[in-house]
Amino acid sequence: MMRDIHPEYKEVKVTCACGATYVTRSTRTADFTVEICSNCHPFYTGKERTAEAKGRVDRFRRKYSKKSK
Repeated sequence: MMRDIHPEYKEVKVTCACGATYVTRSTRTADFTVEICSNCHPFYTGKERTAEAKGRVDRFRRKYSKKSK
């Protein structure tokens, strides 16, 4: 590995729109904000509606099922 080509990692504070804050390391020099994090993202909180809940699977099955005569 070559010396002196890699950027310095410094500690920064990341603030989410939901109010959660994290301290992490980054090449950015200033603190920054994000719109969504693992505390408020629907996939991680379990509040995400699946395809079946939206009726998409049933609609697909009705559309492409074999027509009985």
